[in-house]
Amino acid sequence: MSRNYKFHNPAGVYFVSFATIHWIDVFTRQIYFEVLAKSVDYCRREKGMELFAYCFLPSHVHLIFRSADLHPSELLRDFKKHTAKEVTKAIKENPQESRKEWILELFKKAGEEKGNITKYQFWQHHNKPIELWSTTVIKQKVDYIHKNPVEIGFVVRPEDWKYSSARNFSGDTSILSIDEMGFLG
Repeated sequence: MSRNYKFHNPAGVYFVSFATIHWIDVFTRQIYFEVLAKSVDYCRREKGMELFAYCFLPSHVHLIFRSADLHPSELLRDFKKHTAKEVTKAIKENPQESRKEWILELFKKAGEEKGNITKYQFWQHHNKPIELWSTTVIKQKVDYIHKNPVEIGFVVRPEDWKYSSARNFSGDTSILSIDEMGFLG
């Protein structure tokens, strides 16, 4: 992995993106999105995650966050490990999941290709953390995150995507709470 894609500053604010293996559209059902939302909420309450912006899409996740405990790499690792386990379990147990065998087989094959995976690989390993060093860059990344569902063609307005902090920025905290960006001034 390139030095450009590491958490060099433990107190920094980071933009990260990570995707499911093969960019599989896993998050197509409410229950899978809820696993992500509950996991972020838990990390905010119990693991020192300060969440400033987010967007959950069918195959990938964008976050702008900081680790109050100064362990961003470990925080993200634990989040990805937990969500991989819980979403895979939800897929297995979902009687309405018509793609169950296909998805699980892809997870299994991807896991077999990696020596450090015991059964399934859910997420791609890279996160591409980018430290956000200025107000301008933070605003650019927030704008990118919020416009992502619009660019893909899912919604017309960013705040219409249910699993995006664009809703928070317009006053709706019904899905997830986010932290204030007081450092933006």
